[in-house]
Amino acid sequence: MTAEKPHKNKTRITGPLLILAASVALAACSKDFSDLEQKRDEILARQGGPIEPLPQIKPYEGFTYLASDQRSPFAPDIEAARGVPGSGNLQPDMTRKREFLEDLPLDSLRMVGTLQMRGELVGLVQDPDGLIHQVRLGNYAGQNYGRIISVNDSEIRLVEIISDGLGGWIERPAAIALSE
Repeated sequence: MTAEKPHKNKTRITGPLLILAASVALAACSKDFSDLEQKRDEILARQGGPIEPLPQIKPYEGFTYLASDQRSPFAPDIEAARGVPGSGNLQPDMTRKREFLEDLPLDSLRMVGTLQMRGELVGLVQDPDGLIHQVRLGNYAGQNYGRIISVNDSEIRLVEIISDGLGGWIERPAAIALSE
């Protein structure tokens, strides 16, 4: 087999076409700008008005912070979140067997409905694989030790136990809302 050689006829045709296209583009750029120049001249001929004075700048008034011996409002109140001292340290139960939904992030779970079973409202939760799971009060879900504290027609409420970053644990409310 032999390789095909480019035809010289194609080169002869595309050269003049490129020159023609460039000349059309240049012709479009050389339009008459007299209307634009006239408008510019009108704007430059206008009389300038008075310039408004700058607003008065009030001098800086210093502030003395007198609450330096109190807790900073920008830092979390760790002691209040942990509860009353002496009432037992809050921490997740590491000895209990983890449930299936605890291996999944809470934001990957979707509430898809509820069932009434033997007088108890049971939540239906869909995992990322599309499987539906039944959850009841006391079940766990999410990766932060989230214990289900209520199930209603519109959401499943949980209380998660998360690290406070200082070696302790704090509770945080969370919910899985009904998906539409």
